Amino acid sequence: MRLFGFLICASLTWGAVSFTQAKTYDVVVYGGTSAGVTAAVQAKKMGKSVIIVSPDIHLGGLSSGGLGFTDTGDKSVIGGLSREFYHRVWMEYQKPETWKWQARDQYGNKGQGTPAMDGEQRTMWIFEPYVAEKVFEDFIREYNIPVHRNEWLDRAKGVKKSRDRITSIRTLSGKTYAGKMFIDATYEGDLMAAADVDYHVGREAKTVYGEEWNGVQTGVLHHRHHFGFLKKKISPYVVPDDPKSGVLPRVSAEDPGDYGAGDNKVQAYCFRMCLTDHPENRIPFPKPAGYDPAQYELLLRVFNAGWRETFQKFDPIPNRKTDSNNHGPFSTDNIGFNYDYPEASYERRREIIAEHETYQKGWLYFIANDPRVPKDVREEMQKWGLPKDEFTDNGNWSHQLYIREARRMIGLYVMTENELLERRPTPDSVGMGSYTIDSHNVQRYITPEGYVQNEGDIGVKTKGPYEIAYGSLVPKKGQCANLLVPICVSSSHIAFGSIRMEPVFMILGQSAATAAVMAIDGKTTVQDVPYSKLRERLLKDGQILEAVLK
Repeated sequence: MRLFGFLICASLTWGAVSFTQAKTYDVVVYGGTSAGVTAAVQAKKMGKSVIIVSPDIHLGGLSSGGLGFTDTGDKSVIGGLSREFYHRVWMEYQKPETWKWQARDQYGNKGQGTPAMDGEQRTMWIFEPYVAEKVFEDFIREYNIPVHRNEWLDRAKGVKKSRDRITSIRTLSGKTYAGKMFIDATYEGDLMAAADVDYHVGREAKTVYGEEWNGVQTGVLHHRHHFGFLKKKISPYVVPDDPKSGVLPRVSAEDPGDYGAGDNKVQAYCFRMCLTDHPENRIPFPKPAGYDPAQYELLLRVFNAGWRETFQKFDPIPNRKTDSNNHGPFSTDNIGFNYDYPEASYERRREIIAEHETYQKGWLYFIANDPRVPKDVREEMQKWGLPKDEFTDNGNWSHQLYIREARRMIGLYVMTENELLERRPTPDSVGMGSYTIDSHNVQRYITPEGYVQNEGDIGVKTKGPYEIAYGSLVPKKGQCANLLVPICVSSSHIAFGSIRMEPVFMILGQSAATAAVMAIDGKTTVQDVPYSKLRERLLKDGQILEAVLK
């Protein structure tokens, strides 16, 4: 009897554990990015149970991973929880203790932003990584949202569907998360892909959506991130002008493709580096494992051609730190080394991320230490280093590679440059973008004349803020009735070049969660959520769906 009773009790206990693991949430958010956090907060504010299942340990994605010099565009169209995030950042910098390495009056009004439309809510758009992460963690704590970190979707067998609905997802650790609605808030779109939703990787040909700036853009040089503005042309060969000597590292010998043609290539990734020149907080750039100075031979030729713009994108953020981004023909963008990342296995992605880290750390170390680097540049770089108080569990290096573009859903509505440039209207707005249509370089190739050149860097201004369609957040009908995708949205490569900004991801995260809750309450699919009701709720919650003046 004792054994029997023990087995009954054990069975009940085990059953309780199993029941806890199989709890059904109203909304399951996969991804701890900025969009993931705002989606979870919105769902909770609307009275629903929600969980964030995050492959990452740190919340906030790139917003807490080094991109502190925010790409905003027109700040007046950033509303809702996205604007609240930047308001909370402003509040953090009202605390005297936040200014550890720099007096607030020394920093001035950089990044202080402007009053909100009501004139009350102040914002700050420029911030340190650890401050951003604190704000995201505060959101989660205040709304009592559970976060399961370091949980990676089993992309092969981890999505269970019943007809066109996801019923649960399983992670590699064996945990199962059941839900009524799911939101893929990853930069890669892993849940979307595993759910058999249509998507695209790479650049579409210009003819696919009738666009001007999509596809291969050989000969188009919009920014100063190319070799065309140097005082002399640069040879791509080991022995200058001798093709028989071989091609230098970081140059592709492959044909770049026909102008306007599509390909499977994505714009370059890099780490948005947080650096400091404060002696007490600075760690000299370490020599990375696997460092190879030969990888930077092309950079030497750029310097020898008279280029001196190394520090022009060391954008200042508080406490004598920077958000340092790519700038120039050979910079922190690791051109051509990410093409397989979107579809790669987790193991292969880790290899790609490690290669990017080695390249970028090596770039810093090379400039600061190689005697062949011009003395003025070398000595200036030696003033900089990694901040001791950032990314303290990752060797003071960002935990988030800048995945500028990976998979993009082909959903109910596809956003293209035609909507962004107002060649046709956008239906059912759920948020706005306004940043320049911006793609970083996609490839570095050899021109027919035998010189090195970059390709794919595009910058085209929009005609002001533009609407983003609800249909770009949801799959086609019949593919998945309870999934929303606020980051890997349904858009062409070139349209995504503008949409892909962190404030917009937070906007779309909130809108996606609002629609998810309304689909639950209306017992309908995400494709059939009544837009009039969705619009009403979004406006009530502070979202901005159309520009007042255009």
